[in-house]
Formats: sequence, structure tokens, C-alpha cells
Amino acid sequence: MSGRLIAVEGIDASGKSTQARMLADSLGAEFTFQFGATGVGEIIRDVLLNPANDSVDDRTEALLIIADKAQHVAEIVGPLLASGRDVVTDRFTASTLAYQGYGRSLDLDELAAMMRFATGGLEPDLNVLMDLSAEQAWQRLGASADRFEGQGPEFLDRVRNGYLALAGADPARWAVVDAAGTTEEVAARILAAVRDRLGDG
Repeated sequence: MSGRLIAVEGIDASGKSTQARMLADSLGAEFTFQFGATGVGEIIRDVLLNPANDSVDDRTEALLIIADKAQHVAEIVGPLLASGRDVVTDRFTASTLAYQGYGRSLDLDELAAMMRFATGGLEPDLNVLMDLSAEQAWQRLGASADRFEGQGPEFLDRVRNGYLALAGADPARWAVVDAAGTTEEVAARILAAVRDRLGDG
């Protein structure tokens, strides 16, 4: 695969969806997202984001999210990379480790093994972590919250700490960017970090 894969990661309300699209535009790359970018993924997304589905077991949640990753790679990410296109994705494998591993306390090694199976071992060339405190994120969310966003600031804090642990353990594949500030300020930080790591291509 000749294209490069860049994943924009972060807790809910960090602004990553907006920034991932802006980064793709700046780089002339293809934009995509997890979860829900495919037809199968859209069904999974509807199930998992619905606050009424409060009986979904943590393992069921993880398996559905990992299934979405498999379809996303098979249908969208893999073909784009194989064609030589660079891809920017809003979330990839690290989000499962952060949310279902650190957030839900599921076994990290088991999650990682299942994701390797689902993605065929594909990993981003660079993960960009948009770092924002749980308190700031919770204030941004306000009254509008889906099933994940409604877990509360304590859950978001566990997820954030998980992301920071992942970035600290593999600094060559991570760039941590302060997500506080205006949209333009954060976008400039992200673009500078990506170009510093991957060049201008």
C-alpha cells in the first residue's frame, strides 16, 4: 500500500471530526471516519449511539466497533491506500483501545489482537491526538449527548488518560496537539505536527 494513513484521535467534543476534515483538505487527502462510514457501519453506529440501548454489554460494544473497523478497511481505507491515495480518518484502532480498553476496562491485549484480525494488521502512519481535558470536553458537550458522550466526565478522563498512555508508549507514531483554542489555531498546530512528522507530501 503506497498511500499514507493518518488517524485523528481524541475524546468526544475535542473537535477531532472538524479538524480531520480540515486536515484532509489541507493535505489533498481522502477523508473518512469510524464508526459508520459504510452501510454496515451505519447500522452499527445507530445501535451504539442510541442512549436507549443502555443494556448493550461492554464486550458486545467492542465487538460491534471492531466489526465496523473490518468493513471500513475492506470497503474504504484499504482500496484508497492501495490506489496510492493518502487517507485521513476520524478515529481508527487507537480509539478502541482508549474507549473500550481504558474506558470500559476490557483487556487491552485481547482488543489489540481482535483489531489486528479485523484490519489485517493495518496501522496509521501517524496518530494525531487532539488533547483536551475531560472537564473542557464535558462543558462543550452541554445537554446534547449520545450514548458515549453521556457517560460523564469520569469516563472521558479515563479515555483521555488512555490516549496519553498510548501516545507515550509509541511516540514515533503519535503527535499530541493541544485541542484548546480557536478552530484555526488548532488546525495550524495539527498541520504543522503532521508536516514535521510526514513531510509536505
